[in-house]
Amino acid sequence: MFFRPRCSLCCIFFTIYTLMLMFMLSFLLFWIIISPSSVKFHVTDASLTQFNLTSNSTLHYNFKVNVTVRNPNNNIVVYYRRITAIAWYKDNGFGWVSLTPFDQGHKNTTFLQAVFVGQRVIKLKSKQLGEYKEEANVGIHKDLAVDFDLGVRAKFARFKSNTFSPPIVQCRRLRVPLISNGKSAPPFSVTRCSSGSFFSGRDADA
Repeated sequence: MFFRPRCSLCCIFFTIYTLMLMFMLSFLLFWIIISPSSVKFHVTDASLTQFNLTSNSTLHYNFKVNVTVRNPNNNIVVYYRRITAIAWYKDNGFGWVSLTPFDQGHKNTTFLQAVFVGQRVIKLKSKQLGEYKEEANVGIHKDLAVDFDLGVRAKFARFKSNTFSPPIVQCRRLRVPLISNGKSAPPFSVTRCSSGSFFSGRDADA
């Protein structure tokens, strides 16, 4: 008689635990079945019309980047709610720009353009400063990079996720020609960016 309430309580907890476990396993199985592929980012073109480092370490820049974003999935819609593009030169961040949010259907390719214009003090090491001068003489600057910091939602059928942050999309080692004085510049080589495990979220990819 004295053990029935306790046994009933145990049964309730066991039932709740079992239901939670079944839900988690079902969700995991569901995600494995749809097996989403990472969104693909490619820098298709990049150019500089100004990239001048003054004696007081101030970088004056006009940097344009064209990017394609490809959702290769048959059954997932991606909602880009926050898009921040960050420009780097030899590990120095020098420009930030927010791009217009958009929705991307399945098997869809979207074209983005990020334009960085302004000036910023950067600290180059002695070796990096020498590399900058060599690049300026040749007319092609190396070690430029663009990162994309995103906030997205994903939709499969009627299920829509909460907003999450995918791993930072990294477009590194860009060789960008400097266009000046009407001189023709060598063509830019299309560069694939690293997007990590896009749908796993940033914490899971760390």
